[in-house]
Amino acid sequence: MAEQVNLNIMEGDAFFAHEASINYNPTQLILDFKCITPRTDPRSKKPNFQLKHNVIMLDPWHAKALLSLLTDVIKRYEKDFGKIKKPKALEKAEKLRKENSGKKEPDVVPNYMG
Repeated sequence: MAEQVNLNIMEGDAFFAHEASINYNPTQLILDFKCITPRTDPRSKKPNFQLKHNVIMLDPWHAKALLSLLTDVIKRYEKDFGKIKKPKALEKAEKLRKENSGKKEPDVVPNYMG
């Protein structure tokens, strides 16, 4: 007769990542997903941002398996829905940023957008 086991599942909150960085050490790869949200503070004229991190640590073998899985899923996605392209609004923002670089005016695009 099989023994009954209680299982409690703790699901994390949904997390939209605007940026990600990847680092490594000899035993693991570290994926740092960041969510950057603009905030309004009526006391300050400076821009305010809230930054949240979700960090995932993988051993190199699992990271390579994840890469293979992502590659496969992206190929299937593009087969079903068409080639993934950079949004036109982001291309325009990057163009404006490039045109304004070197000027003394602040960037029109925050630095975290690449």
